[in-house]
Amino acid sequence: MTQQSPPQPIQKPLTLVMTAKSSQDHAALQQIIQEMQSLPPEKNPITTALNNLANVHFARFVFLNNNQLAVITTYDGDFVSYINDFINEIGDVFNVLLEHVADSPPLPVQDHRQQFLAFVQAHDLSCVPPFYTAYPNRTVLNILATPSVPS
Repeated sequence: MTQQSPPQPIQKPLTLVMTAKSSQDHAALQQIIQEMQSLPPEKNPITTALNNLANVHFARFVFLNNNQLAVITTYDGDFVSYINDFINEIGDVFNVLLEHVADSPPLPVQDHRQQFLAFVQAHDLSCVPPFYTAYPNRTVLNILATPSVPS
């Protein structure tokens, strides 16, 4: 009797780790991210894009040692569609960030989709399986449509 593998969850993890070209570029990345993240949600291009896409459960920026910036997300659907959605919604944000990243793909990302996709795939750190999710069959839209239970 063969053992069946469990169904794959709808959510997928992304841990994109990028290395700044220099310490000065790392400082520039920190300033760019801080400025964007300090904007009110309705003026923050990242928050606006995430709300419009409605396929991202969680997203965060983390500055790591060795002049690295990590973009960590949990999203619904397939990888290629997800990255293309980001190019469509906030390609210009990636263009600004990638100016400071070593081995970045050609810019603008909107004109070099395949190279950007390959860059993200090459710099996405895989998690140790299995990827845990409390809601393996629930999309962001499913969760948002569920009435809240008062606490």
